[in-house]
Amino acid sequence: MVFSTGARAQALAPSTLGGESRTEGTTSDLVQVITAKSTPAIAKKTRKLVKESVRTSAEKPISLAAQKATQSIAKAPARATFTMEPVRPMNQPTVNQTAQHSSRFSFRTPRGKKESVPVITDYYPKRIVYPYAKVDKRIDSRLVQAATVAQERAHAHSRSRCWHYVKDALLASGVIDSRPKTELARDAASELVNNYGFKKLTISDPFSAPVGSVLVYGTARSVGHVELRTKDGFVSDFRSPTPSKRPLMGVYAKL
Repeated sequence: MVFSTGARAQALAPSTLGGESRTEGTTSDLVQVITAKSTPAIAKKTRKLVKESVRTSAEKPISLAAQKATQSIAKAPARATFTMEPVRPMNQPTVNQTAQHSSRFSFRTPRGKKESVPVITDYYPKRIVYPYAKVDKRIDSRLVQAATVAQERAHAHSRSRCWHYVKDALLASGVIDSRPKTELARDAASELVNNYGFKKLTISDPFSAPVGSVLVYGTARSVGHVELRTKDGFVSDFRSPTPSKRPLMGVYAKL
């Protein structure tokens, strides 16, 4: 009976030797894992096992290796974090670009003073619109035809034969029946009035001259210039959107 009671007590009593052996085995395993040059980032589960083993082995001091392992775990730094720089778009300058100033032209005035003006680099396509000529029903309609003939035969630039081309246009349209004999353009006014029945119109602005009228320019000391008024310009041996810059002697037409 004593034997059975002792055996029962022995069976119920915890086996300290077995527990110690298990604790030492677990500790040794952890020591081997820790001392094997593992990465600083140890899993939380491993830390939990170490704490539990230390708590269960309070009756027996932990070995020196286990203490060092525990200290190394406590001092182990957290997982390293990396700071990423913001991504910059490609082909973008990283420095500020200075604004380019418009170029300037430097010069000296007749008095020796140095000055400069900006150079214009932009083109503005806004065109200057000149007034169109009107058709006056009072004048001979063949003069309108003469202006059309002269415009078809004219060149882009002057050939110094303005009166010659105007004579050809007047003859081709039939407004005159013979070729004028004067050579100088300034004499065209007197010959048209005296020999071909032209009249001087009360117009001083070339742009106000009707289509087909003959404009005579010049002075007593110059050769002069003769041209016909078209709908959108002036024509003689060349075409021009603007009248001659010479002094206007008068505007003539056959009524």
